[in-house]
Amino acid sequence: MAAEAEVLDELHRLRARVPQLTGALAASVDGLVLAHDTPGVEPEGLAALTAAALGVAVRMTDTAGRGELRELLLRGDRGYVATYAAGSSAVLTLLAQDRVNVGRLHLEGRRAGGRIGELMDAMPRPDDTAATEARPATRNPARAVARTTSTATAAAASPAPAKATVRSTMPRRTPRATPSRTTPRTTPNAPTTSES
Repeated sequence: MAAEAEVLDELHRLRARVPQLTGALAASVDGLVLAHDTPGVEPEGLAALTAAALGVAVRMTDTAGRGELRELLLRGDRGYVATYAAGSSAVLTLLAQDRVNVGRLHLEGRRAGGRIGELMDAMPRPDDTAATEARPATRNPARAVARTTSTATAAAASPAPAKATVRSTMPRRTPRATPSRTTPRTTPNAPTTSES
């Protein structure tokens, strides 16, 4: 619990350093709220959507050949939603006004994500020993999200739609029968006779 209080303090300090921030949330990669300072926004819903967006973003960067996902930035007509890796098991999501300096947002978000990651990675968890022996550590938390959400996404996905049949409005063209040519057989250099 001490680590979560320190994470909340970090969120408050971050909002003080960047006045255009309207909210900050630290969550686990599987969408559980760790700490939040998000007035007017439901933190559980935001954490769940962050996990889902990270899963899609990881697959997109893999497909595009851009390497591991570092951060995710969304812009709406009323502001930004930015998500940063915070250690191996957490993410930091920031809500900002439209007039925020995006460079400053990235600078502060990356720093705070690093500090929160250190706090969360140092926090002991009861199942850490069994989990560490069972699988290797994940460097990128977004990759862990992709692994955990891929099975849920596959199960929730509807079956692939049947291929569309394109019907033409043009009349169907039927192949014409080609008449076979019958040519008389002639013997070359044969004398022709004519009767008169």
